[in-house]
Amino acid sequence: MEQRHLGRTGLRVSRLGLGTLTWARDTGEQDAADQLKTFWEAGGTLVDTADVYADGGAEYLLGRLVEGFVPRRDLVIATKAGRVLDPHRRSDGSRRHLLAALDASLERLGTDYIDLWQVHAFDPHTPLEETLQALDTAVASGRVRYAGLANFSGWQLAKAATWQLADPARTRLASTQMEYSLLQRGVEREVLPAARDLGMGLLPASPLGRGVLTGKYRHATPADSRGASAHLAPFVAPYLDEAAGRIVEAVSTAADGLAATPAHVALAWVRDRPGVTAPVVGARTADQLRAALSVETLSLPDEICRALDDVSAPVHHYPDHDWSTL
Repeated sequence: MEQRHLGRTGLRVSRLGLGTLTWARDTGEQDAADQLKTFWEAGGTLVDTADVYADGGAEYLLGRLVEGFVPRRDLVIATKAGRVLDPHRRSDGSRRHLLAALDASLERLGTDYIDLWQVHAFDPHTPLEETLQALDTAVASGRVRYAGLANFSGWQLAKAATWQLADPARTRLASTQMEYSLLQRGVEREVLPAARDLGMGLLPASPLGRGVLTGKYRHATPADSRGASAHLAPFVAPYLDEAAGRIVEAVSTAADGLAATPAHVALAWVRDRPGVTAPVVGARTADQLRAALSVETLSLPDEICRALDDVSAPVHHYPDHDWSTL
């Protein structure tokens, strides 16, 4: 698999990442082991997790599998901290919480360092400088190699990255992780331009539109799909409307013309967007993952990209368009 630099850093990662959102909850140890081995054998290196996935279970499972199936040195392990399972406060970017969460992640993962540590969400109740100082402390201690952000808006991302760049002693932010697909192009308004300008690589989450862009929901909801799962159905539901259906049909038409699958077309589109480093793909089984990884040889023709751009184009008004004539 092709390797890409993560933003304006020396860290190289595979241009597809492996997501672990469902590990230790919907995906058991054997299926997770099969996925990790399949990913590694295909040349994949970037494995993404978070301390809140399965309430720490995903990290623990990944830690159990590393070394047993795949050498630690062959992986770029990315995890996140800052989300909290508290109905009154969904994020905690305090230095106290983040550094304690880092120690807990290292213990669950069974490693003494994390390649990419990401703040999982912006915390409006903590000074941003304090959150960023926790990243500096983590890198200076050797427990973290690179730092990034996830789910920050455009202005939040720009403020954080600019603060870090203002002093050479601070840790440069390497990446941002945001949902991005043909069904969700909101990052193109401010987040992606900011990331590109500030030298940060984008790691798209849900690049298959929460599974909808595979086409499996075109006629019904499969019984074994996320859309049929009690806890994940609300996650899929926003992308089952009429507007999404038109985009899915366009992707399916393009796939038929290219003798490819809708999943391949959707993945290739987001993988090759300017500013993207590596879409993070989550799969239920190793066979599903293997099928997704075979997109490596596919590059979309320009006319297909333009057609998909048009059918999925988000509506942006002021101030994105030129209103100087008013």
